[in-house]
Amino acid sequence: MVHRKKLPLDRPPATACILRLSALGDTCHAVPVIRALQRSWPQTKLTWIIGKAEWRLMELIDGVEFITVDKRAGFGARRDLRTKLDGRRFDVLLHMQLSFRASLVSSVVPATVRLGFDKARARELQWLFTNERIAPRSREHVLDSFLGFLEALGIQDRAPRWDVPLPAAALEYAQRLIPDSQPTLLISPCSSHSRRNWRPAAYAAVAEHAVQRHGMRVILAGGPTALERDMGAQIERRARVPLLNQIGRDTLPQMLALLARATVILTPDSGPAHMATMVGTPVIGLYAATNPERSGPYLSRRWCVNAYPQAALRFRGRPPEKLPWWEKIEEPGVMDLIQVAPVTAKLDELLVYRA
Repeated sequence: MVHRKKLPLDRPPATACILRLSALGDTCHAVPVIRALQRSWPQTKLTWIIGKAEWRLMELIDGVEFITVDKRAGFGARRDLRTKLDGRRFDVLLHMQLSFRASLVSSVVPATVRLGFDKARARELQWLFTNERIAPRSREHVLDSFLGFLEALGIQDRAPRWDVPLPAAALEYAQRLIPDSQPTLLISPCSSHSRRNWRPAAYAAVAEHAVQRHGMRVILAGGPTALERDMGAQIERRARVPLLNQIGRDTLPQMLALLARATVILTPDSGPAHMATMVGTPVIGLYAATNPERSGPYLSRRWCVNAYPQAALRFRGRPPEKLPWWEKIEEPGVMDLIQVAPVTAKLDELLVYRA
C-alpha cells in the first residue's frame, strides 16, 4: 500500500490531542506548543493526556481539556484511559513522548493522524505507534524538538510563549514571602535524580555570597520528599546567614507564583528550572550530569554553569559532540565538577545585567 502523506493539514482540525505524560520540565516545554495551537487554531478543541502529578501545575492552562493518567497503574492506566475516552476519536494526535510506556498509552487513543518524532529520534520503538513524523533534526533543545510538531502541522507561528495565569491564592502566597523589592534568590536544590544534585555546603556558600555581597533575601523551595527536606535542613545548618526554608510547604501553583516574584533561581536540572522559564525568571542552572544545550532552561542557557564537557571527558572519555545527544552522565561525584566560584560569578553577572 502506498503511504499518502496527510501533513501539513489544509485546514484546522476539529479536535487535537497532545500526549505528554511527564516529566514536569518536559510538560513545561510542551506549553508553547499548546499556546501556538490555540493562536493558530482557535476553534480546535484541545485535549492533553498528562500524568497526574504534572496536571497539578498544568491545570492552570486555560482552554484545554485534561485527561490524567496514573503512571503507577501499569496496564491498568491503559484500561482507565480507554474508558475515559469512551469511543472518542481525534483528528490529530501529537505523540510527544519517547518512552515505550507512553507509546503503549497512545495505542488506546484513536486518531486519524498520529504524529511522532522522525525515525532517528523515535527511540523505544515510538515510530511503530505513529503514521506521520516531524522533520529530522539533530542536537536540538527539547523545546525546539517539540516546536517541530507545529512545523509538521503547517503552523508558522512557533514563538515560545507560555502565558500561564496564576490564581489569586498563589499570588497572595508569593506576596507574603516576597513582600517588597528586595532582590530574592530562590534556591531549589534538588532534582528528581539525586546524582544531579549539588552539595549542601556549596548551596550554603552561594547563599552567603548572595546575602553578604548583594543584600539578597534567600528562600529555599522544593517538594515534600525526604531527600528534599533533608537537603534543605543541611543547607540551613551550614549557612551563616538567615534563610527562609519553604521546602515541602507549597503547592505547584504557589511555587510558580513564588518563582514569578523572585529575582533569580539557582537549581540543578530540575522541574523548577523550567517552571521559572514559564514566568520569565532567569535561572542559574547547575549542569554536569546532563547537557544544558539539550535540556537546560530555554531562555537562560547563558546563565548556566556548564561542567558537562568536563564530565564527558572524565566519565566517558570523549567530548560531548562524540556522545549521543541524550546521554546522561549521572555518575557519583559528577556534580563536584562544579565549583562555587563560577556560580557566584554568574550571580554577580546576572544582577549587573538586570540592574
